[in-house]
Amino acid sequence: MRNSKEIKKQLTEWLLSGMLLLCTVSLAEAVRIKDIADVAGVRGNSLVGYGLVVGLAGTGDKAGTLFTVQSLASMLTRMGVTIDPNKVKVKNVAAVMVTAKLPPFAKPGSRLDVTLSSLGDASTLQGGTLLLTPLKGPDQVVYVVAQGEVSVGGFIGGDQDKTQKNHPTVGRVPTGGVVEREVPVVFDDKGSISFMLRDPDFTTAIRLADVINAQMRTISPESETVGFPPPAHASDSASINVAVPEVYKGRIVEFLSRLESLDVQIDFPARIVVNERTGTIVMGANVRILDVAIAHGNLTIQVKSTPQVSQPAAFSGGITVETKKETTTVTEEPAKVLLFQSGPTIGTLVAALKAIGVTPRDLISILQAIKVAGALEAQLEII
Repeated sequence: MRNSKEIKKQLTEWLLSGMLLLCTVSLAEAVRIKDIADVAGVRGNSLVGYGLVVGLAGTGDKAGTLFTVQSLASMLTRMGVTIDPNKVKVKNVAAVMVTAKLPPFAKPGSRLDVTLSSLGDASTLQGGTLLLTPLKGPDQVVYVVAQGEVSVGGFIGGDQDKTQKNHPTVGRVPTGGVVEREVPVVFDDKGSISFMLRDPDFTTAIRLADVINAQMRTISPESETVGFPPPAHASDSASINVAVPEVYKGRIVEFLSRLESLDVQIDFPARIVVNERTGTIVMGANVRILDVAIAHGNLTIQVKSTPQVSQPAAFSGGITVETKKETTTVTEEPAKVLLFQSGPTIGTLVAALKAIGVTPRDLISILQAIKVAGALEAQLEII
């Protein structure tokens, strides 16, 4: 009796686990609008500047790096110290390019992280301090000024036998940038907004518009009036335009907060992504295989070279010559044939190929051959 109860308990646990898995898969397909789309016009802006890092322990740019010496001399001249650039020889200074991303709606006084990248031949930026550096946008206007201690996630040490970890010539200054000017964005007086899908897809765009229209009917019932276009419509596979209802005119932030948390059932094409450099293969769940027969066998060619010495006879006047004897061995494994009928998923294919010992490299070649044969219903992307 105990065994029967244990079996029933085990079956119940399996059933609950299966139901939980199905619920998880179902929920995973529905995502929030904010996770798949951006609001048109709401984006960050790239900034760049040129600066100097000082305080390095002899790991800065060498004397032959002219732009570092000229920049140091110009900076000292502005501070009232006149020097001859040709006589400046310091190893504690490095020229760097400073970059940052100005987030949308950033206000003056807010702080952000900046990234430093060495321009010259400095060996590391560890222990340095970035001097005051203005960061400009494409319009050549200064939006951020940066300064602070450099944090490098690596090191380099040793004189003869050097040890290096990570990349010591790139660093960051956490919260080292101070916003001096905001990017003007007119937002509240808009009569319509647009959502831009990060991965354009016609089906997902239509579903997103339908979800928004359903929500709009709860906000303003007059949106159901016959003869009037719906508030939200997809203009293409990436853009969904939404008319702002009267009750939210001048309150765009509240309106977007109500829409961006809505769940949308996304759709995506069947795709297989292959990275031949690392042997990585990522396959989507919608991949299908048509009728196809696969024969796979390995061909191995090994060339072995054995050094030999040719010794001349005594008093012959010849010389000793070293030669090489090469032996070539060809090994071909018997081909293993698999037959697939229409309908199997990519999981069935992978399981069968894994059972016969196919490596990721072999699988890449097999997938490419199936695609050429026209039996692979998926996009095959090689990166």
